[in-house]
Amino acid sequence: MPPRGVKKGTKRARQYEKIKKSQKGQGASESRAEEVAARTVNKEKARKGESRTASKTSTQDKSSGQRGGERSGTSKPKGRTKAQLMNEARQRNIEGRSSMSKDQLQKALAGKKS
Repeated sequence: MPPRGVKKGTKRARQYEKIKKSQKGQGASESRAEEVAARTVNKEKARKGESRTASKTSTQDKSSGQRGGERSGTSKPKGRTKAQLMNEARQRNIEGRSSMSKDQLQKALAGKKS
């Protein structure tokens, strides 16, 4: 169920469902997928001026997509996962991708813009 204030059939409701489906596809639990989707939709609403109140970070900070997990609270390497990079490399038909490391995939994708 989309967050409060999001009407059924609207762009934000569709965005919520798409994010939730994506999270579930990445192995997140139902409740975690719903939480991530709701938070993302609420932040987008704040960024676009569709909410009554908005925090400074919601309106002036980098979007979650641009941030790529920079502030996720872990000491793991930040940015897109190897699986995400591999998927994008597959879509862009980068040769030799199956034997590339994460760093090599990032460099190959940065070099081949399309």
